Amino acid sequence: MEILGTKTTVKKSSETLFNFLLQLQNYEQLMPQNTEKFEIDGESFVFGLKGMPEIRLVLKEKLENKLIVLGAASSKMPFTLQIPIERVSDNISEVTLKFSGEFNPMISMMVKKPLTNFIETLTDNLEKL
Repeated sequence: MEILGTKTTVKKSSETLFNFLLQLQNYEQLMPQNTEKFEIDGESFVFGLKGMPEIRLVLKEKLENKLIVLGAASSKMPFTLQIPIERVSDNISEVTLKFSGEFNPMISMMVKKPLTNFIETLTDNLEKL
């Protein structure tokens, strides 16, 4: 299952945005308002949204000023969240979040709408930075 977020403009340089997204504590600023838990544990963070199970994300990959990839810490439901960063100008970048997960059809049907909403909230909050 793949969910592609809306391309959004962030009023930060690609370097500044990349460094911001490398700091896991900064993801708390991007989370939806219904976040009930957010904890950092070394190279990962756990968050819980109201009515949803907690999710632990780990920094899986980084490409200087161009890409951050977060992934599930558990192999039970493998997925990644790719955050490609495109430089537009010295102080403007564009981001399009991409969620990729390997779920059975039943799980995919259940989680597609909440995940789409989650990706859109992250995108909206990135735009406000």
